[in-house]
Amino acid sequence: MTLVVEAKQKLGQFSLDAGFASDGGVTALFGRSGSGKTSLIRVIAGLLKPDHGRLMIDGDVLLDTKERIFVPKHRRRFGCVFQEGRLFPHLTVRQNLDYGRWFAPKNAPAADFSRIVELLGIGALLDRRPGKLSGGEKQRVAIGRALLSAPRLLLMDEPLAALDDERKAEILPYLERLRDETSTPIVYVSHSVAEVARLADKVVMMRDGRVEAVGTPSEILGGTAFLSSDRRDAGAVLAGTVEAIDIPHRLATIRLSAAQIVVPDAHVEEGRTVRVQIPERDVMVATRRPEGLSALNILEGAIASIEPDGEGMVRIRIRSGEDMVLARITALSVERLDLTPEKPVFAVIKTVALER
Repeated sequence: MTLVVEAKQKLGQFSLDAGFASDGGVTALFGRSGSGKTSLIRVIAGLLKPDHGRLMIDGDVLLDTKERIFVPKHRRRFGCVFQEGRLFPHLTVRQNLDYGRWFAPKNAPAADFSRIVELLGIGALLDRRPGKLSGGEKQRVAIGRALLSAPRLLLMDEPLAALDDERKAEILPYLERLRDETSTPIVYVSHSVAEVARLADKVVMMRDGRVEAVGTPSEILGGTAFLSSDRRDAGAVLAGTVEAIDIPHRLATIRLSAAQIVVPDAHVEEGRTVRVQIPERDVMVATRRPEGLSALNILEGAIASIEPDGEGMVRIRIRSGEDMVLARITALSVERLDLTPEKPVFAVIKTVALER
């Protein structure tokens, strides 16, 4: 799948002038509230016609203002999931799901109802009505309904924003399965670092109606554009494989490229590939392996770079195998430890700072 989006639109005092291209997977439109993420996804969905713009998917032009082409939303074959599930309250879950089938084109391959129900873990909910569902369950049903319409693209606009942390933790594993086990490309709008780090294949970072940077979660969340604006959430995103589960202590051991780390077990399975976000604010640097610490994760590596970060602070990039960990420490600590590029060091990480 190839998606190309370009849009320019004046919305009161706000000006949208953004575009990106995607080759499938999960593309996250990421940025603070008011950055233009929702406006851009509304252009893609056909809910907003821009002053100037172009939208093409797999060579099919759906929008071209120069050529006066504007395919209406109901003919674009895009599934949409919003902050609220927007289910029909008088219908059961099964009936809500069946409603999605009405929008599937006759010539499109029929979506496998049983597979989608199993994928989203909603088999036990089929005879309930929305009023008897939790927020996370409603969102899973809304996703199932969108998938049963056989969309060629799934648009998700802040689908977890209205949920509390417990409900978010409940639904995120299903979104991972959706990414890994279906071929449906997704454009995912979010301002959550944790969601983007965990779900996205590609990140389009937006600010003030424009695209500021495009790259992988690791490149964006540890890159200059993000570090200069959202310092508190900056850090590294590492991928690894679940190697073991410590059930009594509810911990999971993740195998990285050259080391292991331990994270709180958030219902992971052995052998599964996961991503771990390590905030730079929760990483300490040592020149000798520390002993007698409560921290369970100590990664051995070498300093890749040292960058001044203002206000007496310095950002250290530590290379451990093929992985890169970030640490933000004082310039005084750099002097006292005599830190220089390529110097062997240990990155000390609080286990509680790790978020799967």
